[in-house]
Amino acid sequence: MRDGEGGSPANVKLLIFDVDGTLVDSQDLIVAAQRETFLAHGLEPPSRERSLSIVGLSLIQAFRVLLGEDGPVESLAEGYKQAFQRLRADPAYHEPLFPGAAELLTELSRRRDVVLGIATGKSRRGVSHLVERYGWERLFATIQTADDAPSKPHPAMLELAMAEVGVGPEDSIMIGDSTFDMAMARAAGVGAIGVSWGYHRPEALMATGAEHVVGSYDELKTHLAGTVLRRPLA
Repeated sequence: MRDGEGGSPANVKLLIFDVDGTLVDSQDLIVAAQRETFLAHGLEPPSRERSLSIVGLSLIQAFRVLLGEDGPVESLAEGYKQAFQRLRADPAYHEPLFPGAAELLTELSRRRDVVLGIATGKSRRGVSHLVERYGWERLFATIQTADDAPSKPHPAMLELAMAEVGVGPEDSIMIGDSTFDMAMARAAGVGAIGVSWGYHRPEALMATGAEHVVGSYDELKTHLAGTVLRRPLA
């Protein structure tokens, strides 16, 4: 872990980002992979809104929510993985970063009083693909995935992230677009900032634990500079 501004780890803030719906706009790919998987199982695909409502959960838990405990959730999860990997190679399903995400991550990564992390319902393989695509190899000090811990909103991902970098809940912030992110933050005792450009509504984020909801990466930058960090962002 890097030192804080005064050389003390106590001055360091851990900012943990969700991926889908927060950093990366993967909605078209997610919906298409779900649709293909449901049809392959002879099932009616969920609506687009329903498909996106479970983004952030691990695959098994997501399909349990969509179909119930008696559905073929393990088969669907495996089929979804295969469909997702295949469709990802299609340029029509490119996963772009949301506007301003790359710039803010780069700026935050240069600060000695900030450590960056990821907590996502994606698999480690899925995150590794994005790390390679966007050159994030040296950006995140901790990456927690669905392969490492129980599904959100269980607090384990955040607990593992904090333990890995040596930062406590009082100096940690979860930034995400879903109620699962906010509830996970609340369960772990860390701060929670919601983003409105993802897949859950701002009012739902506030109801599940968000202390603040931002509408753009510029607004997130301003909020971090004004309430979380001790020095302004450039």
